[in-house]
Amino acid sequence: MIDYMQKGGPLMWLILVCSVVSIAVFAERLLYFHRATINLGELLQGLSNLIRRRNLAEARVECQATSVPVTRVIHAALIRHRLPRAELREIVKEAGQLEVPRLERNLGILIAIGYICPLIGLLGTVTGLIQAFVQLSANNGYATLADVSGGVYQSLLTTAAGLVVAIPTILAYCHLSARLNALLHDMERAGIEVVNLLSESETDSSIIEFAPESPAAREHR
Repeated sequence: MIDYMQKGGPLMWLILVCSVVSIAVFAERLLYFHRATINLGELLQGLSNLIRRRNLAEARVECQATSVPVTRVIHAALIRHRLPRAELREIVKEAGQLEVPRLERNLGILIAIGYICPLIGLLGTVTGLIQAFVQLSANNGYATLADVSGGVYQSLLTTAAGLVVAIPTILAYCHLSARLNALLHDMERAGIEVVNLLSESETDSSIIEFAPESPAAREHR
């Protein structure tokens, strides 16, 4: 490994730094998405029972106990449950938009590394070929294979290293993007469901039910 790094030239160390950063970002985002993922169906079922019983305080405590993007969106609607349906929809939409930067954090670094590493490898290829031609010009156009092999070897190493880092990085970015889209879908679904539950429970609680008139009351009329 060290031998390859030395023969590949200084650009190999830059590619190595990119690979370390890529691994660190992927591990951090993967752990974050794992912690942010919950069983949405089970959560909504439990909250629906609390909301229908108008036990909103316990529903808010339940959301605060599991502080993830989905529950924070639901909590934003619960604390303003008396607002009209249209305003509740705007609230959950804004709460979801506030969570997006947290979810997308550092993903741009991965895609940047995926694009930059092949270019660094290409730069190493160019510098290696320049070195080979310098050897040729130093010997008036005549040089043995050993004289130019160093430059060609350097160019091949940097190109290969750039691709070795770039390909897994792009795959990691695609995987994290899929996890991100799933979380965004869960937030959108949770927002719609909680707005519907709050609207339905508010409508039911506003209906005044009267007991049926007794026969004795009808006789005294």
